[in-house]
Amino acid sequence: MDIVITGQQAWDVEIGSNCKNIALEFCKKHRVLYVNSPLDRISQLKNGSDPKVAKRRDVIKKKRDGLEKIQENLWVLYPDELIESINWLSSQRIFTYLNKRNNRIFAGSIARAVSKLGFVDYIHFNDNDMFRSFYLKDMLKPKLSIYYSRDFMLAVDYWKKHGAAIEPALIAKSDLCVANSTYLADYCRRYNPNAYYVGQGCDLEIFMEGINAAEPDDMRASSRPRIGYVGALQSIRLNMDLLQYIAEKRPDWNLVLVGPEDNEFRESGLHALPNVIFTGSRDIKDLPAYINSFDVCLNPQLLNEVTIGNYPRKIDEYLAVGKPVVATRTDAMSVFSEHVYLGQTKEDYISLIELALFENSESRIAARRTFASSHSWENSVSEIYKAVDQVGSPKR
Repeated sequence: MDIVITGQQAWDVEIGSNCKNIALEFCKKHRVLYVNSPLDRISQLKNGSDPKVAKRRDVIKKKRDGLEKIQENLWVLYPDELIESINWLSSQRIFTYLNKRNNRIFAGSIARAVSKLGFVDYIHFNDNDMFRSFYLKDMLKPKLSIYYSRDFMLAVDYWKKHGAAIEPALIAKSDLCVANSTYLADYCRRYNPNAYYVGQGCDLEIFMEGINAAEPDDMRASSRPRIGYVGALQSIRLNMDLLQYIAEKRPDWNLVLVGPEDNEFRESGLHALPNVIFTGSRDIKDLPAYINSFDVCLNPQLLNEVTIGNYPRKIDEYLAVGKPVVATRTDAMSVFSEHVYLGQTKEDYISLIELALFENSESRIAARRTFASSHSWENSVSEIYKAVDQVGSPKR
């Protein structure tokens, strides 16, 4: 197959990206064109000195080729035309008109690259790009159009403004939808019966090796049991009241929080508790050692629109090190139910942490690690292929 990918994250983004990992897995068997989003006018004006913006501007001015070969079977396209920044518009009619124009410009750049590469009867894989890619099925006429849902985008005001109308329509007209959580698969299924849960791939190699990691220096002075969390400490995602309840209810436990704090966390009462340890940010290479130093790992998630559908990748990281995990029960957590202690109340968390400490064993550690290792990009993309086979080639 030939596959064209459009999405939210550019190839040259510094952070990790589901879509980039999927592209790298796709290209093991198929030719892949990974399309960066076009440069928009506001980004050009506000970030003109950014090297990434300068590169895109040079492509638009024809000073450099926008099509780059990354490795065997994989090319990246920097589109050669500027699009307008339109999400601020309040008029749905004007937004629709200009969005269609943006899509036409975007489709033209893609069509020229596809022709140059000799792609025919290709699949279009759309990673949550609801605006710029809304009309691409109509304009490019791919063999199959796939919408990939990996976050509940409409929980964010930016996407909700016009996306509340656009995303359901895009899901409905796509030939196939795939999602990285059961919650998002169910959401897509409201608008399209061809919606499938395909799991989440994770890069777990350093975490699988973490079971042998030495104890970090700043953990050696803290007594056990250690109950830990690793990740960004954001009040919109984590239940601070729950964390404070655990620390106050069980002063004999040390609660260790590894990661950068937002303002609410920095100003919270957690800092006044003697058994709560904030380490601050740590390099990703050091995280397995912290996880390995914990007796139980937590994911004290708040239930809201931002979090409810997200695949909790940190759970796989915890399990890869073999650690018992206590987490908030959500629909997305259902796939972990055999290996994770799931609770709903503050009292649940206390009793489940106690149970996790009591029940831990070598056999449970091995089972957790085996389960985590199954969440590979190879397996997730294999599920995408199965979904494609189920749907087949729709009639045009």
